[in-house]
Amino acid sequence: MKKKQAGLQRAPAEIHFKDELARLAAEDTGPRPPGWKLSPRAVRAFVLGDPARDIKPKFVGHSAVIDRAMVSLATSRGLLLIGEPGTAKSWLSELLAAAISGQSTLTVQGSAATSEDQIKHSWNYALLLAEGPGERALVPGPVLTGMRDGKIVRFEEITRCPAEVQDGLLSILSDRVLTIPELGEQGVVFAREGFNIIATANTRDRGVNEMSAALKRRFNFETLFPIGDLAAEIELVRRESSRLLDASGVKMSLPEPVLEVLVTTFRELRTGVSGDGQPVERLSTVLSTAEAVSVAHAVGVRAAFLGDGAAHPGDVIDCLAGAAVKDSAEDLEKLRRYLETVVSKRKAPHWVALHAARSRL
Repeated sequence: MKKKQAGLQRAPAEIHFKDELARLAAEDTGPRPPGWKLSPRAVRAFVLGDPARDIKPKFVGHSAVIDRAMVSLATSRGLLLIGEPGTAKSWLSELLAAAISGQSTLTVQGSAATSEDQIKHSWNYALLLAEGPGERALVPGPVLTGMRDGKIVRFEEITRCPAEVQDGLLSILSDRVLTIPELGEQGVVFAREGFNIIATANTRDRGVNEMSAALKRRFNFETLFPIGDLAAEIELVRRESSRLLDASGVKMSLPEPVLEVLVTTFRELRTGVSGDGQPVERLSTVLSTAEAVSVAHAVGVRAAFLGDGAAHPGDVIDCLAGAAVKDSAEDLEKLRRYLETVVSKRKAPHWVALHAARSRL
């Protein structure tokens, strides 16, 4: 794997996994859709891993999900990944774009302030005034660039955008054409082979129900769910937190008891039921695997720079409160009751240590 470039806090997937992508491309003899850098089989191996070729898994999920996603992207329909926050929708879209197009940075971040200019194109107004509308004054947006170059465009949180901005994609997804009236005949841009759109939307946003029926028909929907297997989630948190700790200059991995305490606590507060079937009060905030990775990273950083150099189960309390409890005093009380009613009954040393640290909340 290529070493992290100096100064980069986070390299995109096509840089971070450059060696794996190059190795897959060199060995790839499978059929591929027009405009794709890799065959669908190689893309699947990149995303889900292939031990025989030393390709590490990067996404925890069923291969059928990846297969359906690739089929959508190889057709005239876009792909819409939906699910609760933290179900790795953005990560999967980045991996797919990196493997299919060799570039994952053609991205639109959806929000209430997103405009069509940010999606399609805008103008350099100094050149526009000096020379009039032309290629030199044109500032391509991600969608225009993706259409011209035949690459995947990522549209994050599409349902946070106003409806009129969302519907600006209708002709692009149906006719595969974008028109820039100011440029006349030269302003008619037809999408090249390989172009498509991966959008994401989370189910906690009311706006996910406000996408127009016309736009829905131009996407295939794929729902991503939280990781169901405890061991798989612990392994993912271990792997990702170790990577983040290494990037932070911390040469350590969290011990198994700390990971078990952290991931189990997140799962029980997220699902509303303990491992032995006891009801647990669910918190109002998002307790996703991504949040668990963030807390694990914080636990390791705290241990390295403020502690004795080793992470302990009790340290989870210090980093958990800010992630599990945002602005709700009721959530804080629920977390305390969880420690008293569920954790207090567990006799394993790491759970006893977590219960003993409850006073830090």
